[in-house]
Amino acid sequence: MSVRARLRVPDPRRTLLPRPRLANPLRASNRPRLVLLSAAPGSGKTTLLRQWLAELAAFTNPSEPSPPSGRQRLRLAWVGLDQSDADGVQFVADIVDSLRAVEPEIGIGAQALLATGRANPDDVVVSLLDDLDNADGLTVLALDDLHRTADNPAAIGVLELLLDNLPPGVVVAATSRADPDLPLARLRARGELVEVRGPALRFTAAEADEFLRTVLGLDLPPAHVEALVAKTEGWAVGLQLAGVSALARAHDGPESLDAFVRAFSGTHRFVLDYLVEEVLDAQPPDDRAFLLATSVLDRLTGALADAVTGLPHGQRRLDRLERANVFLSASDDEGWYRYHPLFADALRGRLALELPDAAPQLHRVASAWFAAHGQLDDALQHAASAEDGPWFADLMECAAPILRRERRDRRLIAWLAELPDAEVRRRPLLAMTAAAAKISEGDLAAAQAWLDLAEAPADAPALSQQIPANLAATRDDALRAVPANVQLFRASLAQASGDLPATVAHAKRALATAAPADHFVRGAAAGFLGLAHWAAGALTEGIDVFTGALDHLAAAGNHTDAAGATVVLGAMALADGRPADAERLYRAALERATSTPSTATAVLADLHVGLADVLRQRNALDAAASHLEQAAQLGEAASLPENRFRWFAVRAGVQVALGQHDAALRDLDEAERRYRPGFFPDTRPLHAARARVMVWSGNLSDARAWARRHGVPDADPAAFLREDEVLTHARLVAAERRVGLADDAAVAKVLAQIAGIIEAAIRAGRQGSLIEARMVQALVLQALGKSTEATDALADAVELGVPAGYARLFLDEGTPLQPLLGQLASTAPMPTALAARTLLQTDPRHQPLPIAGPGGALSERELEVLRLLASDLSGPEIAARLFVSINTLRSHSKSIFTKLDVRTRRAAVTRAREGGLL
Repeated sequence: MSVRARLRVPDPRRTLLPRPRLANPLRASNRPRLVLLSAAPGSGKTTLLRQWLAELAAFTNPSEPSPPSGRQRLRLAWVGLDQSDADGVQFVADIVDSLRAVEPEIGIGAQALLATGRANPDDVVVSLLDDLDNADGLTVLALDDLHRTADNPAAIGVLELLLDNLPPGVVVAATSRADPDLPLARLRARGELVEVRGPALRFTAAEADEFLRTVLGLDLPPAHVEALVAKTEGWAVGLQLAGVSALARAHDGPESLDAFVRAFSGTHRFVLDYLVEEVLDAQPPDDRAFLLATSVLDRLTGALADAVTGLPHGQRRLDRLERANVFLSASDDEGWYRYHPLFADALRGRLALELPDAAPQLHRVASAWFAAHGQLDDALQHAASAEDGPWFADLMECAAPILRRERRDRRLIAWLAELPDAEVRRRPLLAMTAAAAKISEGDLAAAQAWLDLAEAPADAPALSQQIPANLAATRDDALRAVPANVQLFRASLAQASGDLPATVAHAKRALATAAPADHFVRGAAAGFLGLAHWAAGALTEGIDVFTGALDHLAAAGNHTDAAGATVVLGAMALADGRPADAERLYRAALERATSTPSTATAVLADLHVGLADVLRQRNALDAAASHLEQAAQLGEAASLPENRFRWFAVRAGVQVALGQHDAALRDLDEAERRYRPGFFPDTRPLHAARARVMVWSGNLSDARAWARRHGVPDADPAAFLREDEVLTHARLVAAERRVGLADDAAVAKVLAQIAGIIEAAIRAGRQGSLIEARMVQALVLQALGKSTEATDALADAVELGVPAGYARLFLDEGTPLQPLLGQLASTAPMPTALAARTLLQTDPRHQPLPIAGPGGALSERELEVLRLLASDLSGPEIAARLFVSINTLRSHSKSIFTKLDVRTRRAAVTRAREGGLL
């Protein structure tokens, strides 16, 4: 670059991006001595300084020798520094020349001293300061690329002397890739320094969008802009290079642009060339080697860098490189750093080019370091890239029990998939882990094969000496527990296949094999016994056994599995006819999980889905939708693989409640696509849920095809696992009968099946089954024209179901059930009439009906009095609350007692609660 060019303010780009959030300190009333823009190459330092100078020039015209009154005289001097300025004399000479270029009267004496060839730089600075002190207005001395003087103390000494003695009307503004060796702390303490660093210079998404549009003429969708900002972390040159490349692809269509944005990285040719030439190759050889070796690390600290490079003083070097703005930033306050993603990509690409065999060994060293320091995730991540199968397998054996306990199944499966099959096959613990992974994926046949391998006699290989003792002990404990765990997984396979005897047998073998203190195995085995009770229809026993399983899991510290077991226990309570108990279980588990977030993250979404299902049943649809939304926001990482279909199944129930049958069927389609056999007995199969929606929406032909396909007409009503299908088919027959498509024989057959379910439910104490069966029985009897018997059956269902918390069970049946509910509301004794009217009032498809007893409807005022009677307030306190006399209160109470057919306040409250009024 010519001397003239170096001493002239560069013309600003034709289009400059306004960045109002970066306030111009040169226009401030209390101007600093030094404005320092210190950041990595390509961060936009020079562009921002030129923009600030242009703003200042527009505000105060520097070309006017005598500006009008009220406007300040302005001088803008610019020095574009290069390597020659590392010499103190040349540095001060360029400063003098730049100032004389804008004001010839400044620096005449300094120029004369320099002309002698023997001048001391300090003397030249003193002479220059005298002239600046006598100059009016504002003088800005801009020093671009100040880092080029870093290797010469003489040049820095000149600048320090200048800064220490600057007159009030002079400001130095400098850009630099590294902090200069100036007394910045002193200037900072005096308020004489303004600093703009890398984080402030990063482009926001809004700035990036405006930059790409106005400077490059590239109009990208917001998602693409955000992706490029994320990949570049707002780095100006990175955005520009990405934009130039994207511009070339914009004419090839959106698919080409999508592919470019997805693939953009630090190995992109333009970015790679810039980073290698401007950053990497500018480093001293030892720093360059350090950067390449540590590029395999996503995060690094001094001790880790020492291990990977084999050199000492890594922390000192990291601190220095950060100060030098070499695309390295502190990620926390504990000495950890990370490279800019694009720089890391470029370094790794260069490492592969220059030292193609180095990366695996570097990963191996990093893996051992992380393992020794208790950071297992990082150890495994590097082991997966180290191309050392035995080491990776050793670590996986140590990690698998921990990851399983934390239910981090997705991560475990991903790492397991990267292990060579041969390593997995010769290690019983890993073979068993592979079986667990296959179970969570729903591949039961593959799981069976892996369990056979895990059970085969084999000696586990000795662990590497580099495995820490605590991890080795974890692995040894897990190895001893393999036989009991294999029985557990065999119980799981049997349960998923519907083989109850085998489920019980394997669970009992697991209990017999497990050590007394192995609470995890004992809890899980008890859980399978509880599930077997559930699948057999013995819900009371199942809940008792499963509650004991929860205690074991909690004792084992298995908080995630304990929370997962709560999901199951809540579903059992709901199936047993106890929605209120299920709601309490879910809410308590959510409270525990959110108060200690690390304990149950993997099942947090499942808890929200379980609670949403209970709230849907209770007709609290807004609350149910809210919990489904929370589950969706948590994402799949907060849900066990075997549970993810439930979100769609529950939302389908909400869609039905809203009358959106087509949307419900779409959700059920998605649920079936995601379904994996898991730990829940399939007591309410998705295909039966689809058939119910078909019946409710009038699609009887498809529903009939479903019944034939699944052999439902001939199902054994005593088989609890077929109960849901049988009751769904009974709904279909009732609907067919109403339109003349079902004969007496078909109706009689389903009535016999329902009677069998009712008998089994009474015998087993299954209130949930009894409530639903009696309601469906009412539908069939009504279709048969037996209104009195139908009303009696529905009365039983309503009297049991509504106080327990059931609402959608009745309301989802729609129009066919309405006449029967209306009949109950008008003629049934209390509390059945109240319960029926409560249901009718909550159905949005019907006009609200007044709550009435034998003596007539309760008025709004009487309902208000009734709510206060249910409180702890005394009679006088209630009267005061209502602003009425005690006699008026007595009149209201007497009327309420008459209408509810009771004689006391306590009885009135009890009757109202039974009827759903309170």
